[in-house]
Amino acid sequence: MPTRDLLSMADRAAVITGAARGLGAATAEAFLRAGASVTLLDISKDVIETGERLAPHGTVAAEIADVTDREAVEAVIAASVKRHGGVDVLVNNAGVVHDATLEEVTDEQWDATMDVNLRGAWHCARAVVPHMSERGFGRILSASSIVARSGNFGQTAYAASKAGIVGLTRVWARELGPRGITANAVAPGFIETEMVKSVPAKVVANLVARTPAGRMGRPEEVANVYLFLASELGSFINGAVVGVDGGLLI
Repeated sequence: MPTRDLLSMADRAAVITGAARGLGAATAEAFLRAGASVTLLDISKDVIETGERLAPHGTVAAEIADVTDREAVEAVIAASVKRHGGVDVLVNNAGVVHDATLEEVTDEQWDATMDVNLRGAWHCARAVVPHMSERGFGRILSASSIVARSGNFGQTAYAASKAGIVGLTRVWARELGPRGITANAVAPGFIETEMVKSVPAKVVANLVARTPAGRMGRPEEVANVYLFLASELGSFINGAVVGVDGGLLI
């Protein structure tokens, strides 16, 4: 079978969180181009505009919801199942970052980070598993980060939450593998997104200098890894953490 067919997402339905912009929007576009039906989920109203922009690429719906709200998540998943006949792929991309050192991070910053980055991923995974189990197929893909492996000054809460994603992924891989559901995490390095634009130029220049690839990553390069893991080409990958960082950890 040609490789392009194994990458096809035809007849697959995906839900992507944090899809209004950045890596989520890029992943949605990659999935749509591969033939998937996609539901975009984001707390921002911008997700509606993103859905309209991506509509020429395939079947797409946009939902405004907060991943920390279990009932709202379940409603979006139910709507997606009704609309597309099921949920085959979940991409847990929604995330927030509150930079602060150990001594400065507040309880509110810690709680907000854990609520979105960990609780949100848990809510979404729990909502899709019954549908995936019924069909005997599923892919749960979650956004970790290079900082889960390397740490990063001033990111106590963020690094902890992204390390938590690795733990969740490995547990889900063990629990759900026998049902035909795989769980994997993607750990991007420094990618050209809105979040990185807030980083001081001198810091970015230092990171690029330390990266063997000699540049920052592009959103579509992360999206393509999600597509690979969701496709038949990634069918025997389970419990993995795939780094997309240009070699920064070497």
